[in-house]
Amino acid sequence: AHQTYFTVNRSWSQKADAVIMHHRDICWDTKRLAQIPRPPSQRWIWFNLESPSHSPNLGAMDNIFNLTMSYRRDSDIFSPYGDLQLLSQPQPFNIPSKTKMVAWVVSNWQVGSRRVKYYQELKKYIAVDVYGQHHLPLPRDKLLPTVSQYNFYLAFENSQHEDYITEKLWRNALSSGTVPVVLGPPRENYERFLPPDSFIHVDDFPSASDLARYLWELSRDTERYQHYFQWRKWLKPVVVTGWALQVCRACHFLQTTETRYRVVPDLSEWFV
Repeated sequence: AHQTYFTVNRSWSQKADAVIMHHRDICWDTKRLAQIPRPPSQRWIWFNLESPSHSPNLGAMDNIFNLTMSYRRDSDIFSPYGDLQLLSQPQPFNIPSKTKMVAWVVSNWQVGSRRVKYYQELKKYIAVDVYGQHHLPLPRDKLLPTVSQYNFYLAFENSQHEDYITEKLWRNALSSGTVPVVLGPPRENYERFLPPDSFIHVDDFPSASDLARYLWELSRDTERYQHYFQWRKWLKPVVVTGWALQVCRACHFLQTTETRYRVVPDLSEWFV
């Protein structure tokens, strides 16, 4: 087996087969790129987990990198925020006991954003407990046990882009054993990651009041509510935390994929 060494010591960058560069750390200052000139066989990997709406100065990244690594499924190195693990045999899933209706944890409160506007409409018809900065306090270690008491969790993304499905769904909703109500890319995009009956999409309803009515009905109908958990007999959500697994994915790609020289010419046009 090949051994791979990973280091953050930049003095090694002339010797490395590949260098991973995180967009947010280099986007405003190309002097922060690895040492130039780069060795002819060295591959530069553009790494980004933020959405295009929160990835400034993308144009400066064109014609620099050889490989892409992001949450987008069409990246060279696909690095999702979470995925589903198939269990070797079916296991019953115990739904945590529910005493409350709808929760939302939000740190980045932008008044004009689609998710805040939708919430402000939804709360007219159903009570939503909001946690985070400027709202109910919630220490990080209390997040999962707190959210698990709710029937539903608003897994609302901060911006809507292809495949941009983050820890708001994987960790906050699925790890806490609640039913996610999602706002992000279209339903068919979510269904590439999740069974169709594992979540509720805001686009399934003509209005927030229709969604609220559906949530009320579900909360009173145990059998229909439990249907949203049936997939968990066979599948276990796995949340990717930290960058260690992402680095392993890059190493695996480099070891198992034939080296072919290429440049990503139009990163700013692709990553939208």
